[in-house]
Amino acid sequence: MAGLNPGVQKKNFFRGRTWPYHIALTVTAIVIAFPLLYAALISTQTNAEIFSFQIKPGSALRDHFEQVWVDRDFAGAMWNSLKQTTIVTIGKTVLSLLAGLAFVYFKFKFKWFVFFLVLITLMMPTEVMILAMFRQVSGYGWQDTMAAITVPFLASATGAFLFRQHFANLPADLLEAAQIDGASPLKFLTKILIPLSWNVIAAMFVIQFVYTWNMFLWPSLIIRDDSKQVAQVALQTLTNIDGALTYGPLMLAAIIASIPPAIVFILMQKPFMSGFAVGQNK
Repeated sequence: MAGLNPGVQKKNFFRGRTWPYHIALTVTAIVIAFPLLYAALISTQTNAEIFSFQIKPGSALRDHFEQVWVDRDFAGAMWNSLKQTTIVTIGKTVLSLLAGLAFVYFKFKFKWFVFFLVLITLMMPTEVMILAMFRQVSGYGWQDTMAAITVPFLASATGAFLFRQHFANLPADLLEAAQIDGASPLKFLTKILIPLSWNVIAAMFVIQFVYTWNMFLWPSLIIRDDSKQVAQVALQTLTNIDGALTYGPLMLAAIIASIPPAIVFILMQKPFMSGFAVGQNK
């Protein structure tokens, strides 16, 4: 050992010693998960138990669940959010695929100018356009309808840009081979491009699902009927139950509302991460 290079000795010393990394990762995971764990604890406690700083589960979980799920019909709000998110996510993904196909494989006048206009919309947050959207949607008579919280968000500049960049990096020979075989543009998309793009589609699906599920400002403006409201807006009504400021039901509803996006991410984690890896390699 005395004759070894100090750098080699240091490398050999750390080889096989993984416990420091496990400790660091465990501490990091606890810090990140602490807000969720604390919310889960609060969701089981009464106000008295919360303010007594009790660090064990409380006795009010069943009562809180009945208040949230039955009395305040949070189940209906979750169903509304699920319908809205499913429609918007699938619609955005399909339209983004078609936009990417058009920008890469179709030839038409002012294509680059149109693509430039699409990129400009990436710099415009929804809040900038919300007044014009409200006046237009109200003019259509869509207030308090599912169309009001889905149709304005079906087009996605982010998705169009993502698939355009992905398709542009695919071999050009694919299009030539499809044309020789007499494939139509839609057949070329469904039989060749989509099978080569599952990872990118998964990344797009997860991002848009989480974004749409967490939408708050627009539904709170355009939906006035509580029975048609989405989960994120319904959460704010749970701060006051029976005339009292309550924390347990709110925390329980927040945990319930976080389950669908968590399930989607877990189910699509592998293709989602692969999609980002493909994007980085390109």
